[in-house]
Amino acid sequence: MSKILTGLDCLREYRWEELKGYRLGLLSNQASLDSNFNTPKEIISRLLPGQLKVIFGPQHGYAGQDQDNMIETDHSLDKSLNIPVFSLYSETREPLPYMLEMIDILIIDLQDVGTRVYTFASTMLNCLRASSRLGKKVVILDRPNPLGGSSLEGNLLCPELYSFVGPYSFPMRHGLTMGEIARIFCHVFDLSCDLETIPMQGWTRNMFWNETGLKWVMPSTNMPLPETAFVYPGQVIWEGTNVSEGRGTCRPFEIFGAPFICPELIIRELEPEATAGCYLQEYSFRPVFNKWKDKICHGFMIHVLDPYSFQPYLTSIGLLKTIIKIHEKDFEWKSPPYEYEYKKKPIDLIMGDLSVRNEVESGTALSAIKERWMENLESFDRCRIPFLIYQ
Repeated sequence: MSKILTGLDCLREYRWEELKGYRLGLLSNQASLDSNFNTPKEIISRLLPGQLKVIFGPQHGYAGQDQDNMIETDHSLDKSLNIPVFSLYSETREPLPYMLEMIDILIIDLQDVGTRVYTFASTMLNCLRASSRLGKKVVILDRPNPLGGSSLEGNLLCPELYSFVGPYSFPMRHGLTMGEIARIFCHVFDLSCDLETIPMQGWTRNMFWNETGLKWVMPSTNMPLPETAFVYPGQVIWEGTNVSEGRGTCRPFEIFGAPFICPELIIRELEPEATAGCYLQEYSFRPVFNKWKDKICHGFMIHVLDPYSFQPYLTSIGLLKTIIKIHEKDFEWKSPPYEYEYKKKPIDLIMGDLSVRNEVESGTALSAIKERWMENLESFDRCRIPFLIYQ
């Protein structure tokens, strides 16, 4: 299997001379590597010495050091280049004017995971907005969507629930790369910044991560494996509940549960559609941090057997419905705050449509829940076509 070339690989090989003479900024993190494990900072500094003036880091930090949601990262100094490292997950989540005044071009190289609530897209949007106001050019170094670019799933985000975990009406599993998302953002938000994407070579929309030939480097602290990313579009909903999403274990999001859950009863009541393409292994665990720290939790580990038929969002909604039905007295929705929203329920921000929570609470059949979002999902699939970069 030959590796695809990421945008960073293409920059290194034949696009870097276009940046000569410009003051450069870089938004990236520890997963922003080329096929030889070089960082964009190293590549830019070697090919364009003295031109990199500032570095930005997203949620979890430029080095990926910070663990949980709403754990802010401090600004710092890159000692090797003696340039500032500004955190865009701090007192600000958007580059401030004085930060962008130091540069002419902002280069963005972040590995997304293909799920609407992952915050890197929001950070990119904030950079596009700020760059648009100040007349700065933005260059996106594109990377694969690990879930592929063909399959879409879930309801569209309602505008009244736009937040840092959902800045636009994407479905939960959106099938887009960061470069494609940036093109959509500039169109729908009427941004005037000079946007350029350096596309990948060799990537096609039907590729899952294991077909890219690329090594997986954790884009965030609780995304250790490609398998994590594959279940994440559904398993992220536990962040809006008192059920552990597996933080504090070695396999977050694949493992989930709570002390009050009876896995045997859940399996017995679960709708068959919920287990399509996967196997739910009964599993007990003791988180070392986060929810239910040091308590024995009972639940499951999800094993994806068929990535083509597995629907992570539908699977997790089915599990959520069943847990509420069986453990109504013990189950709770998590209270705000959640990702800088202090009034709205975290589950509503995550699911992106109040009616989905209402359907889950009322026990609506999974088939009916899915049917309600299909028309809008098909419309989104058509509307994204002009912004797609890859076939």
